[in-house]
Amino acid sequence: MNKPMRLAVWIGGSALLAATAIDTLAVIGRHVGLPVTGSIELMQAAVLVSGGLGLVIATIVQSHARVRLFIDRLSPPGQVLADRISDALSLIFFLGLLIGSAWLSLDLWDAHEQSEILGVPWRWLRVIANLCLFIAAASLALRIVRKVQS
Repeated sequence: MNKPMRLAVWIGGSALLAATAIDTLAVIGRHVGLPVTGSIELMQAAVLVSGGLGLVIATIVQSHARVRLFIDRLSPPGQVLADRISDALSLIFFLGLLIGSAWLSLDLWDAHEQSEILGVPWRWLRVIANLCLFIAAASLALRIVRKVQS
């Protein structure tokens, strides 16, 4: 695993651990009468980072969940075709998400949105989400181009 991928795994894993710790403290706090203020807002930010990086990593290493029951019964050329169709449909889906998310980001950039309790700036979380979607889409596009060339 190369350095950027390893860094993404560490950042995403750390965000997931942070989300777990935040939620654990929030639950304990509710039971002992000391609620953690803004825990939901912090959870949202941590889950966005871990989920976005998880999407990127799964796309790059080609480990998205797939139903192999049908594909394994195809001939080798049929399996290649099914993989290409899967990559193309995934690319279309990611591009649709990216276009919609980028549109919202541009439309709301000057709104200076932030969370109600802690003031977490949503604009930067949207940038992270858009960057993850872009990297996943670019990875799929490169894979499709390489398969076409070979």
